[in-house]
Parts: sequence; structure tokens; C-alpha cells
Amino acid sequence: MNEEYDVIVLGIGLVECILSSIKSVKGKKSASITLLEDLYKRFKIPEPPSASMRRGRDWNVDLIPKFLVANGQLVKMLLYTEITVTAGSFVYKGGKIYKVPSTETEALTSSLIGLFKKHHFRKFLVYVANLDEKDPRTLMYKKFDLGQDVTDFTGHALALYKTDDYLDQPCCETINRIKHDSESLARYGKSPHLYPLCGLGELPQGFLAIYESTYMLNKPIEEIIVQNGNVIGVKSKGEIAHCKQLICDLRCVKDRPEKVGQVIRVICILSHPIKNTSDVNSCQIIIPQNQVSRKSDICVCTISSARSVTAQGKYIAIVTITVETKEPEKEVRPALELLEPTRWEFVSISGLLVPKDWVTESQIFISCITGLEFDFEEMKHKKMTSMGKTNSSTCYYPIRTNLKFGK
Repeated sequence: MNEEYDVIVLGIGLVECILSSIKSVKGKKSASITLLEDLYKRFKIPEPPSASMRRGRDWNVDLIPKFLVANGQLVKMLLYTEITVTAGSFVYKGGKIYKVPSTETEALTSSLIGLFKKHHFRKFLVYVANLDEKDPRTLMYKKFDLGQDVTDFTGHALALYKTDDYLDQPCCETINRIKHDSESLARYGKSPHLYPLCGLGELPQGFLAIYESTYMLNKPIEEIIVQNGNVIGVKSKGEIAHCKQLICDLRCVKDRPEKVGQVIRVICILSHPIKNTSDVNSCQIIIPQNQVSRKSDICVCTISSARSVTAQGKYIAIVTITVETKEPEKEVRPALELLEPTRWEFVSISGLLVPKDWVTESQIFISCITGLEFDFEEMKHKKMTSMGKTNSSTCYYPIRTNLKFGK
């Protein structure tokens, strides 16, 4: 493995996959839980899965699921990897689940909105759809008496804000987010969100197959080698892959992360669709903060065998929240009550990490920053002109580092 690369990318995350592909497009030479049994081992469940769970290889469980906005730049990239699939979108109010009304027709028929607010919300959606920041004729700011409940699901389920901080900010960003949601819904007709078949684990293969990166499996990272203040390589199993730049997440660099909070995630295995969702086989549910007396939202996503991530007749639901108290298990109860009865619950609490600084003189880059401006057209052109080529330009390690840090 003693080879020379321009860039080495560490990690299995979506960001790392994209950055690896971007580097390949730029001409850089770089290196870069599916089974149910593995999920049980990760959470130290002593007994094996029961026969009712069927084959372990029928499961593809994402530990950190992400629904993709259907009209976003990322999906435009994924269309070229042929990895897309639709889902549903719901919101929580007063202990019940309702479909998110995203169109003018749904605004008038949704039971989520009171009779006297339906026309107000419809007019608001029409206003948002017609607003164009470049056209002064549409910049007529109006006041819409939507009420607290409608404001809640508009800001959190349509604009996808996690807190109410947006209410103190200029409105243009919120309006653009709502418009983006509507455009995404119009693109596929059922929901503004997509989810890849076989889970997010398929995305690295889609990116790397197209954009000519080298994909290295079973490569635990023993050491990041720095010489004279600059990274020169990565050591794995006694061998060194040399590089000029390293891209990794915060957990790979022990002196850079700063913990600013915690996230609790609960992976639930169900034998039924979530109640009051019209038995859809996948959906996202937003529980706005005000509905459960919190400072930030609770997010629930559920997926099924229709997405090739579970055995037939089974569902995976994952609850994600930012921890706000000393009892995070109690904070997830409103969401878990929506899912009952559950077959298994796998609970994990992890730190929210941010970089202490953005110093890049060492050529070690945290995966959320590279200094590159994303150019979809360039990636599209690269894909169209390089199919069938194997001259790798990125070396990609699809693993998590095993470096140990202090408490």
C-alpha cells in the first residue's frame, strides 16, 4: 500500500463521499452496518436475532439516516448514479400525526389547519411561489395571520428549521426554503424527500464508481503521519499511504474537536407502519419544538423493505434529537409513543463536535471544509466523459478511525 496520492479521504460519511468525488473531478489522485447481526453486536445484544427477523442480509440499517431534498443539488448528482427513491412527510400536532400540506389544494383540505386559517395559508403558499428576489414586482411583503400552529409546521416541517431562531432573522431565507420544499414536492409528486435503495451505504459506491476514486475496505487507521507540520500520509496495518492532503471528520484528529452538546438516537424495529401515516412504507415525521415544550425539534424517519433496508413486513424507525436535559431517554418518549409497539430499541448517545479552529496549514482538512466551490456541471461532464476509465485519482477509506482520545 506504499503508494503516493494527492488526497486521502477517511470515513464513510456522505460528505466524505462527495468530497472524494469532487477531488477526483479536480484531477487529484487520492485514496479513499448492513447485516442485522452487526447491529446486534454494535449495541451488545447478547442473543442473536430471532427467526422472525428473517435473514440478516435483508437488513441495511443506517445509524444516521438522512432524507434528501428532491430538488437539491445533491439529488442532481445522485440522478447520475441512478440512486433515488421517494418517501412521505408528516408533522406532529397535539399528540397526533398529520400529512404536511405543501400545495394550495392540500392547504384547503388538510385537517391540520383550522377552518379560518386554510385560506390564509393558501394565500401564503401562492405568495411564496410567486416571489422572485430578482423581480421587484413580486417583492411586496405582506402579513399573513397564520397563527402559532400553522407557523410551527411551516417553519419546521416545510422550511426544516430545527429551532425557532429563524423567527428573528430576515424572511427571505425562510421563504426560499419553503419554495424549495414546494418545488421538490412537484418534482416527484408524493413527497419532497428521497431515500436511496439499500440505504445510505450505497451512496459511496455510486459516487466512487463514477468519479474514479480508489475504494479501500478493511483499513483501520493506526496513525495520521505529520512531518514538519504537514501531513504526509496515513498508516494502516503497518503500511503507509502517502498523500499531500488529508480529508477526515473531526473524530480522526484528536486535538481539533470541541464538544458542544449531545445527540441521542434510538433505532427501533417495528412490525407495522406508523399509525396515522396512511400506512406509507417510508416517511419523515417532524415534531416541532413547541408541541413538546423543547428548544429544538424531534425528527423521526421510518423506512421499510420497499427501500431494501429490512426484511419483508418489517420497518426501521429512527428517532433523533439534540439532548437538552440530564435525562435524554425521557426526551425521546413523545416520539417513541408514536411508534409503539416496538420490537427492539437500540439507543446511542454521541457528542456534537465542532472544530476548535479552521487552521489548514498542515493540509489536514475537516470534511465540512475544502475551500472548493461546488460545480455540478463539472461533475456531470466528468461522469459523461470518464465512464469505463479506471485511473483512480482519489483513495477513499470507507471506515471510521479507531484512534483513541482522552475523556
